[in-house]
Parts: sequence; structure tokens; C-alpha cells
Amino acid sequence: MTKAKDELILEELEILIRLLALQIASDRSVTEGAQALKLAGLDNKTIAKVLNTTEATVRTLTSGVRGRRKG
Repeated sequence: MTKAKDELILEELEILIRLLALQIASDRSVTEGAQALKLAGLDNKTIAKVLNTTEATVRTLTSGVRGRRKG
């Protein structure tokens, strides 16, 4: 594939990820949405865009998520 096609595919995948993230977070509070999206493996920047907040807020809201996942 050409570089342009690869970039187009990546852009479309990013859109799909955001759409699914919106669906996951739609009926939840910002805290619950951020934690669910973090558990789903999304990065703080993407979560912040989906929830219309800052990366710093996402970091704060998800700081304990990794600890809870382990135990």
C-alpha cells in the first residue's frame, strides 16, 4: 500500500475508535467514562478528546485504575 492509503486507513481507524469510545462513555459520568476508556486501553489524549476535558483531568480520574485492575 502507498503511504497515502496507509494514512487514510489510520485516520479512519482513529474515527472508529472515537465513535466506540463515545458509545462506551455516553451513559456514564466523566469519571466512570474515563476509567472505562482507560481500561479499554485508550490513551489520555484520546480519552480527553472524547470526554471534552483535559489530559490532566483524565490522569487524575484514572490514576488508580491500573491498581484496581491488578487486584
